[in-house]
Amino acid sequence: PVSLLSEFLAIVDDWRAVFPQQRTFQRAVRQALGSLVCLGRRCLTRIIWTNGGQNRSWSAEYFLHSRCQWEPQQLFQPILQRALAYCPQRLVGVAIDDTRLRKTGRAIPQAFYQRDPLSPPFHLNLMLGLRFLQASLLVPLHRNAPVGTRALPIRFQEVSRIKRPGKKASDEMRQQYKEALKQKNLSRSFVDMGKQLRQELDDAGGRNKVLVLAGDGSFCNRTCFGEIPERSVLLVRARKDAKLCFRAAEGSRRFYATEKFTPEQIRQDESRTYKTTKIFYGGKRRKIRYKEVNGVYWQRGAKKRPLRLIVIAPTPYRKSKSRKFYYRDPAYLLTTDLRSSLKQLLQIYFDRWQIEVNHREEKDTLGVGQAQLWNVTSVPKQPVLAVASYSALLLASLQAFGAERGKAYAALPKWRRNARRPSALDLTTLLRKEMTQLPHLLVPFGFQITDQALVHAAAA
Repeated sequence: PVSLLSEFLAIVDDWRAVFPQQRTFQRAVRQALGSLVCLGRRCLTRIIWTNGGQNRSWSAEYFLHSRCQWEPQQLFQPILQRALAYCPQRLVGVAIDDTRLRKTGRAIPQAFYQRDPLSPPFHLNLMLGLRFLQASLLVPLHRNAPVGTRALPIRFQEVSRIKRPGKKASDEMRQQYKEALKQKNLSRSFVDMGKQLRQELDDAGGRNKVLVLAGDGSFCNRTCFGEIPERSVLLVRARKDAKLCFRAAEGSRRFYATEKFTPEQIRQDESRTYKTTKIFYGGKRRKIRYKEVNGVYWQRGAKKRPLRLIVIAPTPYRKSKSRKFYYRDPAYLLTTDLRSSLKQLLQIYFDRWQIEVNHREEKDTLGVGQAQLWNVTSVPKQPVLAVASYSALLLASLQAFGAERGKAYAALPKWRRNARRPSALDLTTLLRKEMTQLPHLLVPFGFQITDQALVHAAAA
């Protein structure tokens, strides 16, 4: 019979080519499963106890990340190859965003103080942690089932900052620091990741598909617009006061027209009427009002590359039927795609929110980043293994039971009667149950799991 565990093991079986030895592959699978079914904090010691290794030497478990030579980003390649079958359209959406993992150890070289995203709007707080850049494939499940798009992580890369030279640094060191800032920053990492994703999409059989890189306002700059891979387009959120213009009239020596306008002025221009379309968002298909301006230029950001401006009207909502209507803020999008269906582009951008769901489940439910490692090689590799395991679990649920939340999952409590698709907690609960019921599937990996081991691991 088809089970979540068997589908998960079939996906991670393609990881054999990533690791140099059979025993390191088995150890990685044990840690991957242990990080999913572990209770409490996802420390490496609890993961070891969960897979029944509390009486064995723990050195090899740490050496998997510090000494063993393997490329962590290759773990996502089998996931992309299998998930591409769920994306039949010509446009393949990939959401890219950065996330932060909190750390407390002062001996971690990659950790640095940065802005805390949970700070209140009236006071800026700082946090010590790591910064990762994540890419998630947007699988449009709403085409065949009444559920939202599922985002499958296909990239999770550590993006550390360049250490600022001290007060006694020479002028040459300061100049090298300035040059390094131009080559190693978040936007440059976005460009490099886009090129890698384009190549991986071609290797997975998607050479005829167009890669749509969807990002927020932090990637709306000249670096990201300047180096877009071939057969790829950029779809990002823009500022409402960005200075845009049209092409100069024919016969003029100018390239840009002298008259400038902003996206906010386009929204307030009553001569440009709103158009409507329907997209799937929030559990059902909703009407969206938008304005479209084709062939605009952003002199400071995209230079001579023609763009497409999309202005999305505020969506009215109310907290209850007896309350008055409220309005959210409008959205302003810039894209390099001038020909594709605007409905598909809007659907991809609204689906970009699913990467935020990935961040929440990775940190809150699966505890990514809680492993206490300080080795310069181990720090960026262990979180990648945990995120790849999470992505393989999401894909395994699609292959085993489909997009909807069927009878295979545990019954919902009263406060969750309308859940149409399984959450990460539903998947880990089912996976934990199947691992105790089907232990013969885990024998080749040396995994020994019992209910008692889970309880002891939670108390460790």
